[in-house]
Amino acid sequence: MLDLYKNIENCDPSSQNMVLTVLEGEAFGEKALISDGQIVWESREAGLFTQYKEELKADFKGNTTVIGEQKVFCDSLGQEKQLVICGGGHVSIPVIQIGSMMGFAVTVLEDRPQFADNARRAGASQIICEPFEKGLNKIPGNEDTFFVIVTRGHRYDQVCLERIVKKKHAYIGMIGSRLRIRRVKEALLENGSDKAILDRVYAPIGLDIGAETPAEIAVAIMAEIIEVKNKKKRNYGYSKELMRAILDEESCPGRKILATIVARQGSAPRAAGTKMLILPDGRTIGTIGGGCMESDVLQKALVMIRSDAQEPRLCRVDMTGQDAEDDGMVCGGVEDVLLEVI
Repeated sequence: MLDLYKNIENCDPSSQNMVLTVLEGEAFGEKALISDGQIVWESREAGLFTQYKEELKADFKGNTTVIGEQKVFCDSLGQEKQLVICGGGHVSIPVIQIGSMMGFAVTVLEDRPQFADNARRAGASQIICEPFEKGLNKIPGNEDTFFVIVTRGHRYDQVCLERIVKKKHAYIGMIGSRLRIRRVKEALLENGSDKAILDRVYAPIGLDIGAETPAEIAVAIMAEIIEVKNKKKRNYGYSKELMRAILDEESCPGRKILATIVARQGSAPRAAGTKMLILPDGRTIGTIGGGCMESDVLQKALVMIRSDAQEPRLCRVDMTGQDAEDDGMVCGGVEDVLLEVI
């Protein structure tokens, strides 16, 4: 199984990559890594996925599909979410903090050393203390990159936006008044920027919640980014921390269990594709929702770790009963969680 995760790390991020897992029948537990419709790795040689390899070229919608009359979980692999903030002023500090809490890799571009230091102290993963145009040359951008432009003046906004619209991106947002934004866009159109991309820029940035303080503006910005991110449904199922724990046998030796939510009904707290790794000593990496639901899954996983079982297990967690109420989960919901030995 470790070969699967080594192959995931080596996937071309520009390709459409997904991990498929059979959830029922004789092939239950079979897995395959698919890249642009082609099998990169398969847990069973000449297994179900090889038999139906032509069906793998389909454009999969949703988290489950049927291949060879078997229900299959489709785990689309996005990249680590990148939050690139142009500007290190008062608004960017809470944006950095919230973005870091949400698991984004946060990069800040700021040409003033003092403000760059503030961004570093706020928890940014990377600081580029150079002129904006030079710093942006170091940011390639991709479909999981979210750009936030909160510089100290419209001429800097223009420099940033002109370069960012030429990059791949998931989101571009720019702070400022409607007049300031219009002037920046007009200048970029005169310089040949793509009008269709400029029209998709979120400006003024953030959801309209009447935000006034830097912290409130940051909440509005990150709420808008959450909305855009979740509509795209590009999960990043394997965090760097989780992959390190799976692949590094020296720091995390022994049998481990990967718990993955493969189906959700009702208003369960986490989406399909969410993962948690359970280590032999009971420590966990990631969360599938917390509370009594997660505790139940953890106990089942520890039993698997301490046994000789190799087969995966599919368990249903019902959060609509009395236990869920006692745990404060008033919304309820039902989740199917796949437990796999690593």
